[in-house]
Parts: sequence; C-alpha cells; structure tokens
Amino acid sequence: MSHYRHHVFFCCNQRAPGERSCCNDKGATRVRDYAKKRIKHAGAAGVGKVRINMAGCLERCEEGPVIVVYPDNVWYTYVDEDDVDEIIDEHLLAGRPVPRLMLKD
Repeated sequence: MSHYRHHVFFCCNQRAPGERSCCNDKGATRVRDYAKKRIKHAGAAGVGKVRINMAGCLERCEEGPVIVVYPDNVWYTYVDEDDVDEIIDEHLLAGRPVPRLMLKD
C-alpha cells in the first residue's frame, strides 16, 4: 500500500533566461501552491490521502506545464487553476482521470 492514495508532482523547474522553455515560466509554482491549498481545504491532504509536491524538471517542459500523479502514472498538462480544479475534482477526489488534459506517451 502506498503512503498516499495519490502523490502529485508539479514540475516547477526554472531555467535561466534564454534557455529552452520551462514549466515555471508558465506559472507552475503559483498553480502548485493553489492546488496544495485546494486539497487541504477539501480535507483530502495527508497520509492515506493526497500529497501535492514540487518537482524539479520532469523533462516534458515543452508539453507543459506538467503534473504527474502517482501511483496512477498519469501525466497532465494544464493552462490555469480551472484545469487543475478539474484534475482535483475528477481524478484525485472522484477517481476518474481527465482524458482531455492527459499528455500523450
């Protein structure tokens, strides 16, 4: 059994100006902070529930910003808090992945 039902990693990598695109240029840290508050407010944070974490580069920044949800191994991209709300409500709370936001392998 996993320590968390879902462990969610937000790529928050920041590259130097002029280098290739990175998730933090697209607001990843801000949206991660939002998701963390939202999960806590829903009473879904903690052991046996959901953990929201910041990650370094997940090597998919051109497709990003990106999130990966474990143990489901589902990769998402998002535009804003509305997309993250949908991931939280549907996947993390209701157990239904969100196909329209999934990254292609």
